[in-house]
Amino acid sequence: MAAPTIPISNPQSQSQSQPPIATPAFRAFISRLSSSIRHGLSQCRPWSELIDRNSMARPDSLSEAASRIRKNLSYFKVNYVTLLAIVLAFSLLSNPFSLFVLLCLLAAWMFLYLFRPLDQPLVVFGRTFSDRETLGVLVVLTIVVVFLTSVGSLLISALMVGLAIVCAHGAFRVPEDLFLDDSEPANVGFLSFLGGAASSAAAAAAPAVASRV
Repeated sequence: MAAPTIPISNPQSQSQSQPPIATPAFRAFISRLSSSIRHGLSQCRPWSELIDRNSMARPDSLSEAASRIRKNLSYFKVNYVTLLAIVLAFSLLSNPFSLFVLLCLLAAWMFLYLFRPLDQPLVVFGRTFSDRETLGVLVVLTIVVVFLTSVGSLLISALMVGLAIVCAHGAFRVPEDLFLDDSEPANVGFLSFLGGAASSAAAAAAPAVASRV
């Protein structure tokens, strides 16, 4: 009489059937965003050139100050963006509650909507939320956090201080010794760096958003 066979479960097949915690879209988003930031920082001008005291002079008129700001923005765009990021980071670090709220809001957008697997519905207190309901809750939560709390005023204040520093430096920095690259147009502002990073991040997150539309 043959011995009865004992069913053996394969742990590897069970582990493979479970959805991964970090989705490929999230990994692609982080990889593309980090590569875009590294590429942008590689274009940073020497900081000694930025703070050269011998190149500082008071502008004779508002038109000259505006012309200096435009040229310096085009040349030191990555440095200026870095300064804005430092001012913003310092403001958030000085207010840990606002930093915690923003991190929670960012995590909610990324893990509850953008990069949540489609086959995993959001269930809270026994209730299943659709993608449209989740999006509506996140939009309302973002409006409340940014516009109805101290977080929004902190961000606006930090950006205003950073822009004031950038404009003051651009107005007093004489751009006569600055040379733009031949491949870079002279009228390109420092916002193009932000636009490049934002477009790269948006391109990485686009498949995840398009799959929910």
